[in-house]
Amino acid sequence: MADHFDVLIIGAGLSGVGAACHLQKKCPCRDFAILEARDCIGGTWDLFRYPGVRSDSDMFTLGYSFRPWTAAKSIADGESILRYVRATAREHGIDGKIRFEHRVTHASWSSKDRRWIVEAERCPAREPAYFSCNFLLMCSGYYSYREGYTPDFAGVARFKGRLVHPQSWTADVDYARKRVVVIGSGATAVTLAPELAKSAASVTLLQRSPTYVAAWPDEDRVANALRRWLPPGLACTLARWKNVAGGMYFYRLCKRDPERAKAMILAGARSTLGPDYDVATHFTPSYNPWEQRLCLAPNDDFFRSIKDGRIAVVTDEIETFVESGIELRSGRHLDADLVVTATGLNLQLLGGAALDVDGRPADAPTLISYKGVLLSDIPNLASVFGYTNASWTLKAELIAGYVCRLLNYMDAHGFSRCTPRNMDPAMERLPPIDFSSGYFQRAMDKLPKQGARKPWRINQNYIRDIWDLRLAAIDDGVLEFA
Repeated sequence: MADHFDVLIIGAGLSGVGAACHLQKKCPCRDFAILEARDCIGGTWDLFRYPGVRSDSDMFTLGYSFRPWTAAKSIADGESILRYVRATAREHGIDGKIRFEHRVTHASWSSKDRRWIVEAERCPAREPAYFSCNFLLMCSGYYSYREGYTPDFAGVARFKGRLVHPQSWTADVDYARKRVVVIGSGATAVTLAPELAKSAASVTLLQRSPTYVAAWPDEDRVANALRRWLPPGLACTLARWKNVAGGMYFYRLCKRDPERAKAMILAGARSTLGPDYDVATHFTPSYNPWEQRLCLAPNDDFFRSIKDGRIAVVTDEIETFVESGIELRSGRHLDADLVVTATGLNLQLLGGAALDVDGRPADAPTLISYKGVLLSDIPNLASVFGYTNASWTLKAELIAGYVCRLLNYMDAHGFSRCTPRNMDPAMERLPPIDFSSGYFQRAMDKLPKQGARKPWRINQNYIRDIWDLRLAAIDDGVLEFA
Protein backbone atom coordinates (compact mmCIF):
# COMPACT_ATOMS: atom_id res chain seq x y z
CA MET A 1 0.00 0.00 0.00
CA ALA A 2 1.29 3.46 -0.94
CA ASP A 3 0.50 6.77 0.74
CA HIS A 4 -1.00 9.08 -1.88
CA PHE A 5 -0.53 12.85 -2.27
CA ASP A 6 -1.45 15.33 -4.96
CA VAL A 7 2.16 16.51 -5.05
CA LEU A 8 5.38 14.94 -3.81
CA ILE A 9 8.35 17.27 -3.35
CA ILE A 10 11.72 15.54 -3.29
CA GLY A 11 14.23 17.33 -1.07
CA ALA A 12 13.91 19.55 2.01
CA GLY A 13 16.65 22.03 1.25
CA LEU A 14 16.41 25.66 0.18
CA SER A 15 14.46 24.77 -3.00
CA GLY A 16 12.15 22.18 -1.46
CA VAL A 17 11.10 24.33 1.50
CA GLY A 18 10.50 27.29 -0.82
CA ALA A 19 8.46 25.20 -3.26
CA ALA A 20 6.34 23.86 -0.41
CA CYS A 21 5.60 27.39 0.81
CA HIS A 22 4.51 28.46 -2.68
CA LEU A 23 2.39 25.35 -3.14
CA GLN A 24 0.70 25.78 0.23
CA LYS A 25 -0.24 29.39 -0.54
CA LYS A 26 -1.13 29.19 -4.23
CA CYS A 27 -2.64 25.70 -4.43
CA PRO A 28 -4.39 25.37 -1.06
CA CYS A 29 -6.57 22.49 -2.24
CA ARG A 30 -3.56 20.32 -3.12
CA ASP A 31 -2.15 18.12 -0.41
CA PHE A 32 1.56 17.39 -0.49
CA ALA A 33 4.48 15.84 1.32
CA ILE A 34 8.25 16.22 1.14
CA LEU A 35 10.57 13.22 0.99
CA GLU A 36 14.02 14.01 2.37
CA ALA A 37 16.90 11.52 2.18
CA ARG A 38 18.69 12.90 5.22
CA ASP A 39 17.45 13.31 8.79
CA CYS A 40 17.12 17.10 8.83
CA ILE A 41 16.10 20.20 6.90
CA GLY A 42 18.68 22.26 5.05
CA GLY A 43 20.19 20.37 2.12
CA THR A 44 23.48 21.95 1.08
CA TRP A 45 23.52 24.24 4.09
CA ASP A 46 23.43 21.34 6.53
CA LEU A 47 25.63 18.99 4.49
CA PHE A 48 28.66 21.26 4.18
CA ARG A 49 30.46 21.73 7.50
CA TYR A 50 33.89 22.93 6.40
CA PRO A 51 35.33 26.06 8.08
CA GLY A 52 34.01 29.33 6.72
CA VAL A 53 31.27 27.80 4.55
CA ARG A 54 29.16 30.60 3.10
CA SER A 55 27.18 31.68 0.07
CA ASP A 56 28.63 33.30 -3.03
CA SER A 57 25.24 34.92 -3.72
CA ASP A 58 23.78 37.79 -1.72
CA MET A 59 20.92 36.83 0.57
CA PHE A 60 18.54 39.33 -0.98
CA THR A 61 18.49 37.11 -4.06
CA LEU A 62 19.38 33.75 -2.44
CA GLY A 63 16.72 34.27 0.22
CA TYR A 64 13.00 33.83 -0.38
CA SER A 65 10.98 36.67 -1.88
CA PHE A 66 8.22 36.05 0.68
CA ARG A 67 10.50 36.12 3.75
CA PRO A 68 12.79 39.17 3.96
CA TRP A 69 16.40 38.67 4.92
CA THR A 70 16.97 40.88 7.97
CA ALA A 71 20.56 40.15 9.03
CA ALA A 72 23.22 42.81 8.49
CA LYS A 73 25.44 40.63 6.28
CA SER A 74 24.15 39.96 2.79
CA ILE A 75 26.99 37.49 2.07
CA ALA A 76 26.02 35.10 4.83
CA ASP A 77 27.72 32.18 6.52
CA GLY A 78 26.29 28.68 6.15
CA GLU A 79 24.98 28.46 9.70
CA SER A 80 22.93 31.66 9.27
CA ILE A 81 21.47 30.40 6.00
CA LEU A 82 20.59 27.07 7.60
CA ARG A 83 18.78 28.83 10.46
CA TYR A 84 16.90 30.94 7.90
CA VAL A 85 15.71 27.89 5.90
CA ARG A 86 14.66 26.01 9.02
CA ALA A 87 12.87 29.03 10.48
CA THR A 88 10.97 29.44 7.21
CA ALA A 89 9.89 25.79 7.29
CA ARG A 90 8.81 26.09 10.92
CA GLU A 91 6.90 29.36 10.50
CA HIS A 92 4.95 28.05 7.49
CA GLY A 93 4.28 24.63 8.99
CA ILE A 94 6.33 22.88 6.33
CA ASP A 95 8.43 20.93 8.84
CA GLY A 96 5.37 18.82 9.72
CA LYS A 97 5.00 17.65 6.12
CA ILE A 98 8.48 16.16 5.73
CA ARG A 99 9.22 12.43 5.74
CA PHE A 100 12.86 12.30 6.81
CA GLU A 101 15.32 9.54 5.92
CA HIS A 102 13.42 8.62 2.74
CA ARG A 103 15.83 8.38 -0.20
CA VAL A 104 13.92 8.16 -3.50
CA THR A 105 15.36 5.46 -5.73
CA HIS A 106 12.76 5.02 -8.45
CA ALA A 107 9.66 6.74 -9.85
CA SER A 108 7.35 5.09 -12.36
CA TRP A 109 4.56 6.88 -14.22
CA SER A 110 1.42 4.89 -14.93
CA SER A 111 -0.75 6.30 -17.72
CA LYS A 112 -3.52 3.89 -16.73
CA ASP A 113 -3.63 5.16 -13.15
CA ARG A 114 -2.55 8.73 -14.07
CA ARG A 115 -0.06 8.91 -11.24
CA TRP A 116 3.53 8.35 -10.19
CA ILE A 117 4.51 5.40 -8.05
CA VAL A 118 7.56 6.44 -6.04
CA GLU A 119 9.86 3.97 -4.34
CA ALA A 120 12.15 5.09 -1.53
CA GLU A 121 14.60 3.57 0.89
CA ARG A 122 13.74 4.31 4.49
CA CYS A 123 17.05 4.86 6.22
CA PRO A 124 19.05 3.62 8.01
CA ALA A 125 17.73 0.06 7.49
CA ARG A 126 17.02 0.78 3.79
CA GLU A 127 13.53 -0.65 4.08
CA PRO A 128 11.38 -0.04 1.00
CA ALA A 129 8.65 2.60 1.24
CA TYR A 130 6.11 3.43 -1.45
CA PHE A 131 4.20 6.58 -2.29
CA SER A 132 1.98 7.69 -5.14
CA CYS A 133 1.31 11.19 -6.39
CA ASN A 134 -0.31 13.07 -9.24
CA PHE A 135 2.64 15.41 -9.71
CA LEU A 136 6.32 15.03 -8.86
CA LEU A 137 8.46 18.07 -8.07
CA MET A 138 12.20 17.34 -7.85
CA CYS A 139 14.06 19.74 -5.53
CA SER A 140 17.01 17.47 -4.84
CA GLY A 141 19.75 19.78 -6.12
CA TYR A 142 22.30 19.09 -8.81
CA TYR A 143 25.04 17.06 -7.16
CA SER A 144 25.49 13.79 -5.29
CA TYR A 145 25.41 14.06 -1.51
CA ARG A 146 27.29 10.78 -1.12
CA GLU A 147 30.73 12.13 -1.95
CA GLY A 148 32.50 14.95 -3.74
CA TYR A 149 34.75 14.62 -6.76
CA THR A 150 38.40 13.77 -6.10
CA PRO A 151 40.75 13.03 -9.01
CA ASP A 152 42.78 9.84 -8.99
CA PHE A 153 46.04 11.33 -7.74
CA ALA A 154 49.18 9.26 -8.24
CA GLY A 155 50.81 7.98 -5.05
CA VAL A 156 48.04 9.15 -2.75
CA ALA A 157 48.17 5.89 -0.74
CA ARG A 158 51.72 6.76 0.33
CA PHE A 159 50.73 10.04 1.94
CA LYS A 160 51.11 9.83 5.74
CA GLY A 161 48.95 12.84 6.51
CA ARG A 162 45.17 13.23 6.26
CA LEU A 163 43.27 13.71 3.01
CA VAL A 164 39.75 15.16 3.17
CA HIS A 165 37.22 16.51 0.69
CA PRO A 166 35.29 19.56 1.97
CA GLN A 167 31.98 17.77 1.34
CA SER A 168 33.08 15.11 3.85
CA TRP A 169 34.43 17.52 6.46
CA THR A 170 33.84 16.43 10.05
CA ALA A 171 34.49 18.06 13.40
CA ASP A 172 37.57 15.91 14.05
CA VAL A 173 39.55 17.37 11.14
CA ASP A 174 42.42 19.09 12.95
CA TYR A 175 44.21 21.88 11.10
CA ALA A 176 45.51 23.98 13.98
CA ARG A 177 49.29 24.40 13.70
CA LYS A 178 49.29 22.03 10.71
CA ARG A 179 50.85 22.45 7.29
CA VAL A 180 47.78 22.53 5.03
CA VAL A 181 47.57 22.25 1.25
CA VAL A 182 44.22 23.11 -0.35
CA ILE A 183 43.94 21.68 -3.87
CA GLY A 184 41.57 23.69 -6.06
CA SER A 185 40.82 27.18 -7.27
CA GLY A 186 37.04 27.40 -7.09
CA ALA A 187 34.63 28.92 -4.60
CA THR A 188 35.22 26.27 -1.92
CA ALA A 189 38.99 26.68 -2.01
CA VAL A 190 38.74 30.49 -1.92
CA THR A 191 36.36 30.21 1.05
CA LEU A 192 38.36 27.61 2.98
CA ALA A 193 41.88 28.95 2.67
CA PRO A 194 41.45 32.24 4.62
CA GLU A 195 39.59 30.45 7.41
CA LEU A 196 42.20 27.70 7.75
CA ALA A 197 44.97 30.30 7.71
CA LYS A 198 43.71 31.74 11.01
CA SER A 199 45.17 28.83 12.98
CA ALA A 200 47.17 26.59 10.61
CA ALA A 201 50.97 26.70 10.61
CA SER A 202 50.85 27.33 6.86
CA VAL A 203 48.28 27.23 4.07
CA THR A 204 49.15 26.65 0.43
CA LEU A 205 46.48 26.90 -2.23
CA LEU A 206 47.59 24.62 -5.06
CA GLN A 207 45.81 25.21 -8.35
CA ARG A 208 46.32 23.67 -11.75
CA SER A 209 44.91 26.81 -13.37
CA PRO A 210 43.61 30.10 -11.96
CA THR A 211 40.07 31.33 -11.47
CA TYR A 212 38.63 34.85 -11.48
CA VAL A 213 38.24 36.06 -7.90
CA ALA A 214 36.38 39.27 -7.15
CA ALA A 215 36.43 41.09 -3.80
CA TRP A 216 33.07 42.25 -2.49
CA PRO A 217 31.81 43.65 0.85
CA ASP A 218 29.79 41.21 2.93
CA GLU A 219 27.37 43.96 3.94
CA ASP A 220 25.14 45.77 1.45
CA ARG A 221 25.24 49.41 2.53
CA VAL A 222 22.36 50.42 0.26
CA ALA A 223 20.15 47.61 1.55
CA ASN A 224 20.98 48.39 5.17
CA ALA A 225 20.17 52.05 4.56
CA LEU A 226 16.85 51.14 2.95
CA ARG A 227 15.92 49.04 5.97
CA ARG A 228 16.38 52.04 8.26
CA TRP A 229 13.69 53.95 6.40
CA LEU A 230 11.36 51.39 4.85
CA PRO A 231 9.36 48.35 5.99
CA PRO A 232 11.46 45.14 5.87
CA GLY A 233 9.52 43.60 2.97
CA LEU A 234 9.78 46.65 0.73
CA ALA A 235 13.43 47.26 1.60
CA CYS A 236 14.28 43.63 0.83
CA THR A 237 12.41 43.77 -2.49
CA LEU A 238 14.24 46.91 -3.59
CA ALA A 239 17.60 45.43 -2.55
CA ARG A 240 16.74 42.25 -4.43
CA TRP A 241 16.01 44.11 -7.66
CA LYS A 242 19.08 46.28 -7.24
CA ASN A 243 21.25 43.19 -7.02
CA VAL A 244 19.43 41.42 -9.85
CA ALA A 245 19.98 44.43 -12.11
CA GLY A 246 23.63 44.78 -11.08
CA GLY A 247 24.32 41.09 -11.63
CA MET A 248 22.64 41.08 -15.04
CA TYR A 249 24.56 44.19 -16.10
CA PHE A 250 27.92 42.72 -15.15
CA TYR A 251 27.12 39.37 -16.79
CA ARG A 252 26.19 41.13 -20.03
CA LEU A 253 29.39 43.19 -19.79
CA CYS A 254 31.41 39.97 -19.48
CA LYS A 255 29.77 38.59 -22.62
CA ARG A 256 29.81 41.83 -24.62
CA ASP A 257 33.21 43.17 -23.63
CA PRO A 258 35.17 40.40 -21.87
CA GLU A 259 38.48 42.29 -21.98
CA ARG A 260 37.01 45.21 -20.07
CA ALA A 261 35.42 42.89 -17.51
CA LYS A 262 38.70 40.99 -17.15
CA ALA A 263 40.60 44.23 -16.58
CA MET A 264 38.15 45.28 -13.86
CA ILE A 265 38.48 41.98 -11.98
CA LEU A 266 42.28 41.85 -12.23
CA ALA A 267 42.58 45.50 -11.16
CA GLY A 268 40.73 44.58 -7.98
CA ALA A 269 43.23 41.80 -7.27
CA ARG A 270 46.23 44.05 -7.93
CA SER A 271 44.88 46.80 -5.71
CA THR A 272 45.26 44.54 -2.66
CA LEU A 273 48.15 42.27 -3.68
CA GLY A 274 50.32 45.12 -4.92
CA PRO A 275 52.22 45.71 -8.17
CA ASP A 276 54.91 43.10 -7.43
CA TYR A 277 52.57 40.14 -7.08
CA ASP A 278 52.37 37.81 -10.11
CA VAL A 279 48.67 38.29 -10.87
CA ALA A 280 49.24 37.15 -14.47
CA THR A 281 50.25 33.66 -13.32
CA HIS A 282 48.00 33.09 -10.34
CA PHE A 283 44.79 35.04 -11.07
CA THR A 284 44.49 35.39 -14.85
CA PRO A 285 42.57 32.43 -16.29
CA SER A 286 42.77 31.30 -19.92
CA TYR A 287 38.99 31.77 -20.29
CA ASN A 288 36.83 34.88 -20.20
CA PRO A 289 34.83 35.98 -17.14
CA TRP A 290 31.60 34.02 -16.61
CA GLU A 291 32.64 31.14 -18.83
CA GLN A 292 32.99 29.62 -15.39
CA ARG A 293 31.40 30.91 -12.20
CA LEU A 294 33.19 33.82 -10.54
CA CYS A 295 34.57 33.35 -7.03
CA LEU A 296 33.81 35.88 -4.33
CA ALA A 297 36.18 37.14 -1.63
CA PRO A 298 34.05 38.90 1.01
CA ASN A 299 35.78 41.99 2.37
CA ASP A 300 38.87 41.06 0.37
CA ASP A 301 39.69 38.32 2.92
CA PHE A 302 41.35 35.97 0.45
CA PHE A 303 43.65 38.58 -1.09
CA ARG A 304 44.51 40.12 2.28
CA SER A 305 45.52 36.68 3.61
CA ILE A 306 47.85 36.27 0.64
CA LYS A 307 49.36 39.72 1.10
CA ASP A 308 49.89 39.09 4.81
CA GLY A 309 51.75 35.87 4.04
CA ARG A 310 49.15 33.58 5.61
CA ILE A 311 48.28 31.95 2.26
CA ALA A 312 50.73 30.99 -0.49
CA VAL A 313 49.30 30.40 -3.98
CA VAL A 314 51.07 27.85 -6.18
CA THR A 315 50.04 27.34 -9.80
CA ASP A 316 51.38 23.98 -10.89
CA GLU A 317 50.36 20.37 -11.56
CA ILE A 318 50.63 17.38 -9.24
CA GLU A 319 53.18 14.78 -10.23
CA THR A 320 52.62 12.47 -7.27
CA PHE A 321 51.87 12.31 -3.58
CA VAL A 322 54.71 11.19 -1.33
CA GLU A 323 54.86 10.37 2.38
CA SER A 324 55.45 13.97 3.46
CA GLY A 325 53.32 15.84 0.94
CA ILE A 326 53.09 16.51 -2.80
CA GLU A 327 55.66 16.51 -5.60
CA LEU A 328 54.84 18.94 -8.42
CA ARG A 329 55.57 18.75 -12.14
CA SER A 330 58.01 21.62 -11.74
CA GLY A 331 60.05 19.57 -9.27
CA ARG A 332 58.90 21.58 -6.28
CA HIS A 333 57.87 19.78 -3.10
CA LEU A 334 55.03 20.86 -0.81
CA ASP A 335 55.14 19.60 2.77
CA ALA A 336 51.70 18.77 4.15
CA ASP A 337 50.10 17.34 7.26
CA LEU A 338 46.60 17.87 5.86
CA VAL A 339 45.53 17.98 2.20
CA VAL A 340 42.06 19.32 1.39
CA THR A 341 40.77 18.32 -2.04
CA ALA A 342 38.47 21.19 -2.98
CA THR A 343 38.24 19.64 -6.43
CA GLY A 344 34.54 19.86 -7.17
CA LEU A 345 31.26 17.98 -7.09
CA ASN A 346 29.73 14.96 -8.79
CA LEU A 347 26.70 16.17 -10.74
CA GLN A 348 23.59 14.07 -10.30
CA LEU A 349 20.19 14.37 -11.94
CA LEU A 350 16.95 14.01 -9.97
CA GLY A 351 18.72 12.99 -6.79
CA GLY A 352 19.95 9.79 -8.43
CA ALA A 353 16.42 8.39 -8.88
CA ALA A 354 15.63 6.27 -11.94
CA LEU A 355 12.51 7.15 -13.96
CA ASP A 356 10.27 5.16 -16.25
CA VAL A 357 7.07 5.94 -18.12
CA ASP A 358 4.74 2.94 -18.43
CA GLY A 359 7.69 0.65 -17.90
CA ARG A 360 9.97 2.35 -20.45
CA PRO A 361 13.11 3.75 -18.76
CA ALA A 362 13.67 7.47 -19.27
CA ASP A 363 17.13 8.05 -20.72
CA ALA A 364 18.12 11.52 -19.49
CA PRO A 365 20.46 12.48 -22.40
CA THR A 366 17.64 11.90 -24.91
CA LEU A 367 15.28 14.28 -23.11
CA ILE A 368 14.89 18.01 -23.79
CA SER A 369 14.27 20.58 -21.10
CA TYR A 370 11.06 22.58 -21.49
CA LYS A 371 11.57 26.15 -20.19
CA GLY A 372 14.20 24.74 -17.84
CA VAL A 373 11.35 23.19 -15.79
CA LEU A 374 9.71 20.14 -17.40
CA LEU A 375 11.18 17.32 -19.50
CA SER A 376 10.04 16.17 -22.92
CA ASP A 377 7.74 13.13 -22.92
CA ILE A 378 7.77 12.90 -19.10
CA PRO A 379 4.29 13.59 -17.68
CA ASN A 380 3.61 15.60 -14.54
CA LEU A 381 7.20 16.11 -13.46
CA ALA A 382 9.15 19.30 -12.83
CA SER A 383 12.75 19.69 -11.73
CA VAL A 384 14.36 22.68 -10.06
CA PHE A 385 17.73 23.78 -11.42
CA GLY A 386 18.86 27.31 -10.60
CA TYR A 387 20.92 29.82 -12.53
CA THR A 388 24.63 29.38 -13.12
CA ASN A 389 25.16 33.15 -13.51
CA ALA A 390 22.99 34.36 -10.63
CA SER A 391 21.37 33.20 -7.42
CA TRP A 392 19.92 29.68 -7.41
CA THR A 393 16.76 30.80 -5.61
CA LEU A 394 15.75 33.33 -8.26
CA LYS A 395 15.08 30.50 -10.72
CA ALA A 396 13.90 28.05 -8.06
CA GLU A 397 11.10 30.39 -6.99
CA LEU A 398 10.05 31.07 -10.58
CA ILE A 399 9.85 27.31 -11.17
CA ALA A 400 7.80 26.79 -8.00
CA GLY A 401 5.43 29.56 -9.05
CA TYR A 402 5.13 28.11 -12.56
CA VAL A 403 4.29 24.65 -11.19
CA CYS A 404 1.52 26.22 -9.11
CA ARG A 405 0.16 28.01 -12.19
CA LEU A 406 0.28 24.76 -14.15
CA LEU A 407 -1.52 22.78 -11.46
CA ASN A 408 -4.24 25.42 -11.13
CA TYR A 409 -4.68 25.51 -14.92
CA MET A 410 -5.06 21.72 -14.99
CA ASP A 411 -7.60 21.85 -12.16
CA ALA A 412 -9.60 24.58 -13.88
CA HIS A 413 -9.80 22.61 -17.15
CA GLY A 414 -10.24 19.13 -15.71
CA PHE A 415 -6.86 17.82 -16.86
CA SER A 416 -4.93 15.18 -14.96
CA ARG A 417 -1.85 14.95 -17.19
CA CYS A 418 0.53 17.42 -18.80
CA THR A 419 3.41 16.35 -21.06
CA PRO A 420 5.80 18.51 -23.12
CA ARG A 421 6.03 17.19 -26.70
CA ASN A 422 8.68 18.13 -29.21
CA MET A 423 7.12 17.74 -32.66
CA ASP A 424 10.26 18.72 -34.57
CA PRO A 425 12.77 15.85 -34.50
CA ALA A 426 15.17 17.94 -36.62
CA MET A 427 15.49 20.67 -33.98
CA GLU A 428 19.11 21.09 -32.93
CA ARG A 429 19.86 19.80 -29.45
CA LEU A 430 22.40 21.72 -27.42
CA PRO A 431 24.18 21.18 -24.10
CA PRO A 432 21.99 22.36 -21.24
CA ILE A 433 24.62 24.76 -19.88
CA ASP A 434 27.21 26.88 -21.66
CA PHE A 435 29.79 26.49 -18.93
CA SER A 436 33.33 25.16 -19.04
CA SER A 437 33.63 24.22 -15.35
CA GLY A 438 35.01 20.72 -14.85
CA TYR A 439 32.07 19.38 -12.82
CA PHE A 440 29.66 20.32 -15.62
CA GLN A 441 31.88 18.98 -18.39
CA ARG A 442 32.30 15.63 -16.62
CA ALA A 443 28.53 15.12 -16.53
CA MET A 444 27.43 16.78 -19.78
CA ASP A 445 26.75 13.47 -21.53
CA LYS A 446 24.42 12.41 -18.69
CA LEU A 447 22.19 15.49 -18.66
CA PRO A 448 19.06 16.37 -20.65
CA LYS A 449 19.62 18.73 -23.56
CA GLN A 450 18.12 22.09 -24.45
CA GLY A 451 16.69 23.00 -27.83
CA ALA A 452 17.74 25.71 -30.23
CA ARG A 453 14.57 27.77 -29.74
CA LYS A 454 11.77 28.49 -27.30
CA PRO A 455 10.26 26.91 -25.30
CA TRP A 456 13.05 24.35 -25.34
CA ARG A 457 15.76 26.96 -24.79
CA ILE A 458 16.96 27.42 -21.19
CA ASN A 459 17.22 31.06 -20.20
CA GLN A 460 20.04 32.20 -17.96
CA ASN A 461 18.15 35.46 -17.61
CA TYR A 462 15.79 36.33 -14.77
CA ILE A 463 13.75 38.91 -16.71
CA ARG A 464 13.10 36.54 -19.62
CA ASP A 465 12.10 33.82 -17.19
CA ILE A 466 9.64 36.13 -15.44
CA TRP A 467 7.84 36.42 -18.78
CA ASP A 468 8.11 32.75 -19.74
CA LEU A 469 7.24 31.28 -16.35
CA ARG A 470 5.09 33.88 -14.62
CA LEU A 471 3.27 35.72 -17.40
CA ALA A 472 3.15 33.70 -20.65
CA ALA A 473 0.15 31.48 -21.40
CA ILE A 474 0.30 27.98 -19.95
CA ASP A 475 -1.22 26.30 -23.02
CA ASP A 476 1.32 27.18 -25.72
CA GLY A 477 0.67 24.34 -28.14
CA VAL A 478 3.72 22.44 -26.93
CA LEU A 479 2.27 21.10 -23.70
CA GLU A 480 -0.07 18.15 -24.29
CA PHE A 481 -2.95 18.03 -21.81
CA ALA A 482 -5.20 15.05 -21.21
